[in-house]
Amino acid sequence: MYGDATNWNEDEYRESILKEREIQTRTVFRTAWAPPARISNPDAFVVASSDGTLAFHSLKSLVSQSASFGYSKGQDVMVAEPERVVRAHDGPAYDVKFYGEEEDALLLSCGDDGRVRGWKWREFAESEMSLHFQENHVKPLLELTNPQHKGPWGALSPMPEINAMSVDPQSGSVFTAAGDSCAYCWDVESGKIKMTFKGHSDYLHTVVSRSSASQILTGSEDGTARIWDCKTGKCVKVIGSQDKKSRLRVSSMALDGSESWLVCGQGKNLALWNLPASECVSTISIPAHVQDVMFDEKQILTVGAEPVLRRFDLNGALLSQIPCAPCSVFSISLHPAGVVAVGGYGGLVDVISQFGSHLCTFRSSSL
Repeated sequence: MYGDATNWNEDEYRESILKEREIQTRTVFRTAWAPPARISNPDAFVVASSDGTLAFHSLKSLVSQSASFGYSKGQDVMVAEPERVVRAHDGPAYDVKFYGEEEDALLLSCGDDGRVRGWKWREFAESEMSLHFQENHVKPLLELTNPQHKGPWGALSPMPEINAMSVDPQSGSVFTAAGDSCAYCWDVESGKIKMTFKGHSDYLHTVVSRSSASQILTGSEDGTARIWDCKTGKCVKVIGSQDKKSRLRVSSMALDGSESWLVCGQGKNLALWNLPASECVSTISIPAHVQDVMFDEKQILTVGAEPVLRRFDLNGALLSQIPCAPCSVFSISLHPAGVVAVGGYGGLVDVISQFGSHLCTFRSSSL
């Protein structure tokens, strides 16, 4: 018995196939938990993807939807419709951060188009507009655009991408790691560049603010991490080898809560630094290239080019390793309650409890 092809629509079928392929090849570059606030959903988080969108999801809603899916390697993963979504960038969105706390927080993102854009988080999260309307009509409250460099005869260079951001609300600053080998300090109030940090010989992957010392730290493709004085714009210390033959890019960095300990992801290694002593106290080897790292009090969380979330103590002892859905994981974000969200290739996001169980696994649907 053959199916009835009377109402067959070739165009709709082709479009559905292309959309499914696009979803499965998308990459989640960053996830970020929203700050605690008196809004409709206190357990909200935002996903920044390679299609340039920012998608806001509700953990409570995802957990209830995923009850029929669970988590198992090779099992179908649910495609989750976001609560809100906005087309933030022309090209991939690489990072997302929250600037400020509670109801006045700004949702910031940066991307391949060389821009930082910001929205009022409360308005974004509680908007009643449809997804289509948000895509075309929600204008950012803040827009920062990377400078282009002048070449011969006044020609301008291509717009350098922004690969990462860090925020310092106390000084009213946003720091960006750019593709032109520079880091920039932006004044949020005026939207102007306050300081340019020059010294790396290749593009930047990461930037971290160390507000207690009025410093920032940057990691670059040139194989070094640098510590910069925000008052002078000068580099005060270079971490890592500057030998081009042996260099491995510094792909990620994180500071602990005291801002005394720094961990750098470099190739298949984690380097733990005591900053007051300017000493590398341990090096931890990982089976795959490190792509993100962060502190959870006196422990280190790391992910990379493999489907695993690892947790180490400060002595380098492996405490746990949890399988993840993405075959390559690009980001970790930690909720104050200990819940971890990881995102990566395939548009996949895993939300893992403080006990190591998978609360939900999903693909974030696009516009």
